[in-house]
Amino acid sequence: MDLKLIALDIDGTLTNDQKEITPKTKDKLLEIQENGVRVILASARPTPGLYKTARQLQLEKHQGILMAYNGGKIVHAADGQTLCEIHMDQEKTKSILRFLETLPVTVILDDGAQFYVTDANGYKVEYECKNNCMTCTEVNNLADFLHFSPIKLLLSVDPSNIFEIQNTIAAHLDDSLIVVRTAPFYLEIIPAEINKGKGLSNICNHMGIDLADVAAFGDSENDIPMLEAAGCGVAMENAEDAVKNSADRITLSNNEDGIAYAIKEWLL
Repeated sequence: MDLKLIALDIDGTLTNDQKEITPKTKDKLLEIQENGVRVILASARPTPGLYKTARQLQLEKHQGILMAYNGGKIVHAADGQTLCEIHMDQEKTKSILRFLETLPVTVILDDGAQFYVTDANGYKVEYECKNNCMTCTEVNNLADFLHFSPIKLLLSVDPSNIFEIQNTIAAHLDDSLIVVRTAPFYLEIIPAEINKGKGLSNICNHMGIDLADVAAFGDSENDIPMLEAAGCGVAMENAEDAVKNSADRITLSNNEDGIAYAIKEWLL
């Protein structure tokens, strides 16, 4: 393929289980950028959670793109210019937050700058703050507190119950919203118009790049639309079966430099 653009999920894909980009993968991504291939970081994380990785890969220097919130917000790495931003309805979100109070989930809300929770010691709260380099504020009740229109609601869930809870939430939502798994312990409620595939398509239209000249890498359910949209969708060996089934190729795991391997063997 005439590779012009690579879209990379971060957790479980670009980073290993220690949340690090291995030297071999980093070197390969820096090399292809020097040769004119653009890089997108495509993550469910809030925008601040992408900055450290963007700096490591020198995306500012190479005109990379940050696709945060599964495509809910897309910005240029170089200057932070926003290309796209989609929000949930504030009043509808309050109603959903009250429904979620009846379920065994920990809701982690953000406004793009910090997180808000009812219990700072809740399941995966500290983990999420650390991963995204964001602070956390406790509030008495999230529905009462909400005074802005969020892009998403993040829910940390016991992995043993996640499919059941996902189905319960899906049955409650109207057609304007969806609930997706972004990790074995995370669900996210987002507008139905948001997904990484649509985000990738929007970016390609903006750049004048054909999707046939794009490769995308991922490991989780929320990566499937992106893998299907790209000319070459690559699932990591550690990916969920559904992700592998949607991919054109399956590479080595995130702990075995799967991205570097695929670039060398198949893409260039």
